Amino acid sequence: MPKLDARTEAELRDVVSCMNESWTRGDADAYAALFTEDSDYVAFDGTRQRGRQANADSHRKLFAGVLKDSRLQGEVESIRLIAPDVAVVHAVGTVLLAWHTRPAQRRLSRQTLVLVRENGRWRITAFHNTRVRPVPTEGPMYALATRLFRLRATLANRRAR
Repeated sequence: MPKLDARTEAELRDVVSCMNESWTRGDADAYAALFTEDSDYVAFDGTRQRGRQANADSHRKLFAGVLKDSRLQGEVESIRLIAPDVAVVHAVGTVLLAWHTRPAQRRLSRQTLVLVRENGRWRITAFHNTRVRPVPTEGPMYALATRLFRLRATLANRRAR
């Protein structure tokens, strides 16, 4: 595994900062320019954009509509080089809608970005965004949910016979 040097780390963090800044400006073209021509983009709702142009077109509509005057806030959690010119970056962030003054916990998302270095410049080739909604693994709600799922499984098995 290649070693991540300070310069490369700064360049990769800068891509995430540029994402936040271009989103906050409502600049779909600058946002999409951070992605490779053949990039894959999966939004939190499962929609998928293929290619830089589709990304720009989609975000242009969003920035003119439901995401007008929204702000993207976030920070890098981790960076890992998997080859000298390929990196995986994990970030957390949220979109603050025009009327929000602070982030809503239920809107917190985690992103996985795969970046490649093209002609000396890092670009995002794959992006996946998902809401942070951990499933409880202990406590009374976990116990209740476990009982309900077991009951449903038992009933489904009986019907299948």
